[in-house]
Amino acid sequence: MKQPINVMEKGQRALKALNSLGAYLGKSPIEQSLLHLIYFRVSQVNGCAFCLDMHSKDLLAEGENPQRLFVLDAWREAPFYSERERAALAWAEALTRLNGSHVDEVIYENARQQFSEEELIDLTFAVIAINSYNRVNIAFPNPAAVGMYTPGMFAHA
Repeated sequence: MKQPINVMEKGQRALKALNSLGAYLGKSPIEQSLLHLIYFRVSQVNGCAFCLDMHSKDLLAEGENPQRLFVLDAWREAPFYSERERAALAWAEALTRLNGSHVDEVIYENARQQFSEEELIDLTFAVIAINSYNRVNIAFPNPAAVGMYTPGMFAHA
């Protein structure tokens, strides 16, 4: 692949718009630790190395148990996640892997039991946001940036 476009340099206006969604989510009633867990899981599904590096570091800086990150890919079989986290993870995966269909009704009902309407809307936009960031990083990869993130690095954005 030829040198990809430097999206951090050339895409500032578009990234600013996407970052405003991130700023909104930073004030969501959903606990930030859960949002970061969702960001990490969706990034696993999408294979976004930069976002995996970033969100693993954010989670660890917040005091997340590393064991939960090690087995997150198998969250359904692991005993480390609350019912609220499980509902959020199922919702996030369903929205990430739409497969040309609607979200399964059972997944929706489980999410509705765990989240208020406002929270479910915010959770949905969190999944949209991380999928967008993943796709930007995959479209315009910068392998040299993977590993360079430090927690709070993008707080100004």
